[in-house]
Amino acid sequence: MFSTVLFANNAILPVPEAPNEHTGKVQLGDQLFHDVRLSADNTISCASCHDLAHNGADRRPFSVGVGGKLGHIRSPSVYNSQLNHVQFWDGRARDLEEQVDGPVHDPVEMASNWDEVVAKLMLDSDMQQQFNALFPDGITPTNIRSALASFQRTLVLTDAPFDRWLQGDETAITAQQQRGYQKFRDYGCISCHQGANVGGNMFARMGSLENYFALKGEAISQADLGRFNVTGQDQHRYVFKVPGLRTASLNSFFFHDASADTLEDAIATMARFQLGREMTQEDITEIAAFIQSLTGEHPRLDRVKH
Repeated sequence: MFSTVLFANNAILPVPEAPNEHTGKVQLGDQLFHDVRLSADNTISCASCHDLAHNGADRRPFSVGVGGKLGHIRSPSVYNSQLNHVQFWDGRARDLEEQVDGPVHDPVEMASNWDEVVAKLMLDSDMQQQFNALFPDGITPTNIRSALASFQRTLVLTDAPFDRWLQGDETAITAQQQRGYQKFRDYGCISCHQGANVGGNMFARMGSLENYFALKGEAISQADLGRFNVTGQDQHRYVFKVPGLRTASLNSFFFHDASADTLEDAIATMARFQLGREMTQEDITEIAAFIQSLTGEHPRLDRVKH
């Protein structure tokens, strides 16, 4: 445990330990996370698009759903998702329980519904037994959501080098990473990327200082409209939840449209379109080094592959 008083002068806070969740619910949620019966054709599970060994997201630019349908927006990481103030890029779900409905009902992702999911799980006597032991009313959509959310709350990356440095270990990060942190602050990246998840706690317009979508040279997609799809308000057009950076060093692709495929490219893009700045390569490299220090550990994460 730590006191936030110690970090009063820092906009970034160490990641807190995962909350205490009921062990049985976590184990059941783990099973459901990997259960293809949540999808209409029994081919797609949560883990299909959220690879826990990789970075909690998809290794591909866009996920493939039922019937080989290609997704329209990059899958976000499930690691540290409980630290986000809302879920999904457009913030349409208030919490992890509400988030579960999204992929189950999405016609591209799982293309199913709760009646079908419950009916399939009810045919599994072991699954019935586990639900009955945890919930008086057994297998229900609410209880499926609860178990999955409990599991996801345990997916917290802790003990990052930068967090150890914040807590007084002066050797935890390199001089280059310290310089990168200072430049991250000086450029203003920290105005959107702060808190324990170094993001995930606010919305921002993609291309606030220069028109990102006009320069892409592609037609605007529905996914590009961002939070506008939720509220219908013009001021929310192209507005997205700011992604947390705790897994950024592990990402294969960046942004909602997967348009950047390296961390350094993503930094340069953000500098231009969000800050109106052209960074030197040295500054980009040092900020990237700092971001690498933000990634913590979890038993499911295979750091050897990165």
